[in-house]
Amino acid sequence: MTKSLDGMRSSDAPMGSERMEMRKRQMSVQQESAAGGTAPAQQDQPGQANPRGSNACCFCWCCCCSCSWNEDQDDRNRKASYDIKEGTSDCEDCPKPTLEDVRSWGQSFDKLMCCAAGRNSFRQFLRTEFSEENMLFWLACDEFSKETNKSVIEEKARVIYEDYISILSPKEVSLDSRVREAINRNMPEPTLHTFDDAQLQIYTLMQRDSYPRYLNSPAYKNLLNTLSEQSPES
Repeated sequence: MTKSLDGMRSSDAPMGSERMEMRKRQMSVQQESAAGGTAPAQQDQPGQANPRGSNACCFCWCCCCSCSWNEDQDDRNRKASYDIKEGTSDCEDCPKPTLEDVRSWGQSFDKLMCCAAGRNSFRQFLRTEFSEENMLFWLACDEFSKETNKSVIEEKARVIYEDYISILSPKEVSLDSRVREAINRNMPEPTLHTFDDAQLQIYTLMQRDSYPRYLNSPAYKNLLNTLSEQSPES
């Protein structure tokens, strides 16, 4: 009996040692895996690239781009807001147009431009086509031609040039090279006739390009219909 017990004990010993070895190995593997999970976060050694560095650069690049884009967007919004405010102000004071007035606008561009209410209506239409600068330039030249003071002429000529002729201006009007060069030559000593050719060219452009579309626009047709309904003739 004693021998059999001793035999069982001797046979259990290897099994117990094997279990202990297996546990040690499991613990060792767990420790290594745990150490492996934290090791990259602690490897900021000199001379070695930080794996998070590329992420940080990407993040900074994205932020820089988004910030730059936001700044550009803010500038565009501010510019658009300025343009809208400028476009909606400084309309000419004039009485409400009559049915006869509105009908005459459809007869010729000259009759439209000779009427302050017609110019205002046409100017609002040009605003929808983003070409209001043509009317603004024509009006500025018309006002400029009435000036008599030489120093004021020079100052107004400079303002008109910077606002509508300079290629840096957001309100630059479309002129051919011949007219533009003539203006550049005359700017050192501007006269009342410095912008004559340019004004005529823009007038012709509006007449040929924008005026036909204006007559077919809802703005003109609705105005004509409204006044027709209100007229005693109807």
